[in-house]
Amino acid sequence: MNKILLLFAAFLFTIFTAKAQNDAGAKKVLDAVSTKVKSFKAISGKFVLKTFTSKGKLNGTKMGSISMKGSKYYLKQGKTEIICDGNNTYSYDGNKTITVAPAEDADKTLTPQKILAGSYEKDFTYKLISSAGSFNEIELKPTDTRKNFQKVNIFVDKNKSMITKAKILDKSNNILEFSFNSLNTNATISDKLFVFNKANYPADVEVLD
Repeated sequence: MNKILLLFAAFLFTIFTAKAQNDAGAKKVLDAVSTKVKSFKAISGKFVLKTFTSKGKLNGTKMGSISMKGSKYYLKQGKTEIICDGNNTYSYDGNKTITVAPAEDADKTLTPQKILAGSYEKDFTYKLISSAGSFNEIELKPTDTRKNFQKVNIFVDKNKSMITKAKILDKSNNILEFSFNSLNTNATISDKLFVFNKANYPADVEVLD
């Protein structure tokens, strides 16, 4: 589960850069999302994570919460936690292990932070594939084929210019679906939330860096 959260947890507060081969319609939508998210001092909310097999069968449902402030974020799902203080990322497996890695390593994965911000730098090609109903659907494909997923489809609320759902197709054709709800874009969050303190975890926890 922690690996899934890490996949879900390095897509948020990067500077959006368009590329010539990308779709202009998609760029317009993503630019609006990025501008909107950057205008918020902090965001908190909840998410639902669903996993589906390659045959479309629901494989499990998990719920969690996320808080974001600038380049920092805190993600919790059950006993599992991920803390990013802007410099390092601390991933607690909910049992006996905490893994520490430089925050820039998160650029290799897909975080809820990146997903919400609609900021994808030069790592993806993208196109607008549907504008039906209340949402714009955009397909993003990684330019680096070594990444552990094939593509991401994001759904942007037209009225709010906010991403409410993302579907990630992995290399085995399984799908991870993240839905955001109860987002508070005017949240007051203390910086203490993003400070790692080993004393908050079991005494026998092992810290790996």
